[in-house]
Amino acid sequence: MGKIVSVHSFRGGTGKSNMTANLAVSVARKGNRVGIVDTDIQSPGIYVLFNLDIEKVDHTLNDYLWGKCSIEEAAVDVSSLFPCEDEKAAVGGRLYLIPSSNKTGEITRILREGYDVGALNDGFRDLIRGLKLDYLFLDTHPGLNEETLLSIAVSNILILILRPDKQDFQGTAVTVGVARKLQVQNLFLIVNKVLPDFDFEDIRRQIESIYQAPVVGLLPLSLDMVRLASGGIFCLKHPEHEISKKIDGIANRIIANE
Repeated sequence: MGKIVSVHSFRGGTGKSNMTANLAVSVARKGNRVGIVDTDIQSPGIYVLFNLDIEKVDHTLNDYLWGKCSIEEAAVDVSSLFPCEDEKAAVGGRLYLIPSSNKTGEITRILREGYDVGALNDGFRDLIRGLKLDYLFLDTHPGLNEETLLSIAVSNILILILRPDKQDFQGTAVTVGVARKLQVQNLFLIVNKVLPDFDFEDIRRQIESIYQAPVVGLLPLSLDMVRLASGGIFCLKHPEHEISKKIDGIANRIIANE
């Protein structure tokens, strides 16, 4: 059975969607079958990173939740956007994206009418089985709401992203507490947008002490990432960059966590 990896942050602006996309690509390039579901239904956007013209997509996650299609029908194969690391990986590596709708009316309908959260859980399992996925990444909505709690509860691995910021620290503490009550087995922390002149190892020690969970990555604030402005997958645009190498290390940590 494939692993579910939820990527979450308590507050917006942490780089969560960028991290989800880059990690999913890195894991897929190593020969794995990977899916991404944009469960941030209220403010979708991860499709932008894959240069996906959502107007040309037949179905979205919203259509599945309203019973208009199967969740597999909402999956877009984006494997052609990235080269695999070697010939062996190219045979097995695939990446599928299930986007949420960016249409104002459909977002408003979700907010007004809601949907069957149980169907979302069923959809995750159907995707893993139907597409024979090794990993399913869930890009969640910041904060805590019903679909976020579900995503956390069904995770094999929960990745929490935070910045070295007091509001992020407090919000992350809330999420860690919820994750522990939901008995999440594997909790990883990523500290993003760290100013280069900070003491990275001191930050690691502090955060691991506070949350009693491993920090699997500390990523510096990068002007190159800012310049890219969500115009693609960073690790493909800048494969030799320090951040790309750190993301690859986190991907290896996810794969090693069997």
